[in-house]
Amino acid sequence: MSEPTPETEPAHDPEVLQLAAKVFDLARQGGTSTLAAYVDAGVPANLTNDRGDSLVMLAAYHGHAEAVTALLSRGADPDRANDKGQTPLAGAVFKGEDAVIRALLDGGANPAAGTPSAIETARMFGKEELLKLFGADG
Repeated sequence: MSEPTPETEPAHDPEVLQLAAKVFDLARQGGTSTLAAYVDAGVPANLTNDRGDSLVMLAAYHGHAEAVTALLSRGADPDRANDKGQTPLAGAVFKGEDAVIRALLDGGANPAAGTPSAIETARMFGKEELLKLFGADG
């Protein structure tokens, strides 16, 4: 058996890349049932794109609380930061996605994780109600 070459590695297989692109689009568009089916069939719940954005990050940033919940219930990490250190919760705070914020907190997200954290993001935008929800002072 020979060592895999870049041409034969699964990550470079055009079909694998096409499937990954489809799954990332489902997260962005909130295709919850199809997204959940792919994860149930073996797509990693913590799959990330070339910027380190996880499926949860994409679903959270685009306001899809149901998709976030489905991914978290299938083992996705609510605090997985992207390559810039941003977490899904901080992204949801930035976007003003209250339902996503609740879904992430219910799924165990840490408001102090990431750079900037959800707490720091809430402070930047003067979101006092979120600071109270996160247990942080204003």
